[in-house]
Amino acid sequence: MADVVKSLSRDEKPPSAVEHDAPAEAGDMELLATLGYKQELRRHYSTIQIFAVAFSIMGLLPSIASTLSFSMPAGPVGMVWGWLAASCFIFIVSLAMADMASAMPTAGGLYFWTHYYAAEKWKNPLSFVVGYSNTIGLIGGICSIDYGFANMLLSMISITRDGTWSATRPVIYGTYAATVFAHGFIAIFFARVMPKIQSACIFLNIALVIATVIALPIGKAQNNPPVNSGSYVFGHVENLTSWPTGWGFIMAWLSPIWTIGAFDSCVHMSEEATHATRAVPLGIVSSSGLCGVLGWLCLTVIAASMSTDIEGVLGSRFGQPMAQIYYDALGKNGALGFMAVNAIVQFFMGLSIVLAASRQSWAFSRDGALPLSSYFRKVSQHSLMRYQPVRMVCGVVTVTAIIGLLCLIDNAASNALFSLAVAGNDLAWLTPILARLLWGEQKFVPGEFYTGRYLSKPIAWVAVVYMAFAIVLCMIPTEGPRPSVKNMNYTVVINGALWLGALLYYALHARKTFKGPQTTVSPEDEGKKVEDSQ
Repeated sequence: MADVVKSLSRDEKPPSAVEHDAPAEAGDMELLATLGYKQELRRHYSTIQIFAVAFSIMGLLPSIASTLSFSMPAGPVGMVWGWLAASCFIFIVSLAMADMASAMPTAGGLYFWTHYYAAEKWKNPLSFVVGYSNTIGLIGGICSIDYGFANMLLSMISITRDGTWSATRPVIYGTYAATVFAHGFIAIFFARVMPKIQSACIFLNIALVIATVIALPIGKAQNNPPVNSGSYVFGHVENLTSWPTGWGFIMAWLSPIWTIGAFDSCVHMSEEATHATRAVPLGIVSSSGLCGVLGWLCLTVIAASMSTDIEGVLGSRFGQPMAQIYYDALGKNGALGFMAVNAIVQFFMGLSIVLAASRQSWAFSRDGALPLSSYFRKVSQHSLMRYQPVRMVCGVVTVTAIIGLLCLIDNAASNALFSLAVAGNDLAWLTPILARLLWGEQKFVPGEFYTGRYLSKPIAWVAVVYMAFAIVLCMIPTEGPRPSVKNMNYTVVINGALWLGALLYYALHARKTFKGPQTTVSPEDEGKKVEDSQ
């Protein structure tokens, strides 16, 4: 695979694209060629813009708002300290992934690394399952983000009507589907300005966090009772589940696990990043680290500003706990204003993850793994959509709309949309790191980012153990050990069916056609000029 282009001489690099919008920098193109791929997408994302893609998908405050129902049942201790504990482990995972991303930055990263490091007889099946799991996880991320956006948008209507109206499931799904297709449209026709949109999202996210951290305590202080005490925020334990209190605290980890779960999107943007060996790992580590720190600050302030009647907040007539918290502290107009900004941020979260999911799926199709790969791997050459995997964007949003039909069933099925992203992505993250530890340590050549000779392996082992635990955690019923049909966690059913379906598809058909990452560079590509994007 990588041997095809070893003849590329360091002294005879392909001419670098001087213009800003040329599809590739010479050094990046050469590195990609050593991995077996020719440059097909436009390289126009800077380091800060790669960070922005992941940070935008995480959409800190809207994500916290969408997942408060996971952490609030454990009380302020679960919200605050549960977030801190889980975010530390997640940061360790990001370090392990950054080591590998810097060494081999390619859009198909996770399944590519698995194939490279795994033992010979396991290369193809493991790579295949990782690629499918990563695709499932990213599409699950779109589902959960856009479902959260639909609920957030509709909660604003409920606030304007003082809680006398609530959305039906068909209305929620209609809003969700419209949002999904709007993201596909923007991703296709506004691709040239997408890096600037991502940069703007950084400031919008941070501004929302700062405004909330300032406004909630001030608003709460003017009411009766005032801001909650420090002993309540940092020491009060509740357990609104039928699990033991300690396990209820662990279940609160689901909020940060879901929120800080998009840093692999930096990997999928590798072939559109300039100086990818630096930009991609820095994007991974900085996005997970900043999200962890700011999230802890947000949850501390939320715990200080919310009503101590947690059951009442969770059962809010507005349909979302965060809407009730804003309403209690800031009144109707303040709640509407903040929820509107939250909704805007969440909308752009969905747009960013559509980008990441389409790039991962496109890379997987480029290697012949998905059904109809020869159709979906085509990159558009139309002047308005040049260097974009338009067909795959359409495919991703269509599948997302279909999976979203789950929200028509009940709350348990809707919650599965959130866990679908966690289980799929964690398996995809775990496998290449484990493959490197078990079989590929001698093959590993560090890139510009490296955690060091003595820390890299321990970090990787901690990451593997934690992710195995997180996969199990996201499949456990959140309300207690004896779930009913209505509060059962269906993630194990949905993910299990998708994973088994992938293995079945591999056994019956794909094992004959999927041989791992396929070389797209040929010797005649050597020295060929990079086509200008204009």
